[in-house]
Amino acid sequence: MSSDLEVSALAINVTIPEALRWTDTRRDEAFTLTTLNVRLLPDGRLAVKAYGRPVAGGRGAYVSFPVPDEPALAALVAEAADRAAGLWAAHRGLG
Repeated sequence: MSSDLEVSALAINVTIPEALRWTDTRRDEAFTLTTLNVRLLPDGRLAVKAYGRPVAGGRGAYVSFPVPDEPALAALVAEAADRAAGLWAAHRGLG
């Protein structure tokens, strides 16, 4: 395998446990944040955004929200990244 093979993105989606979910507002609509999208950046750092559903129901717009700087959420992101790394390392090829 070539060492100059470029992988442009690695991303995982993580369900936010009920106890860690929060509500945020965008364009005058409240959303309950239920999912994190975690990306591995080329330099090895992680980037994360939160997504959710409108509190009032319905599909609503697909918009991202910043993730609060809270230790429990940071631990969730780190644990999810470690879990994803293990899953990737154990892949069994194309199905």
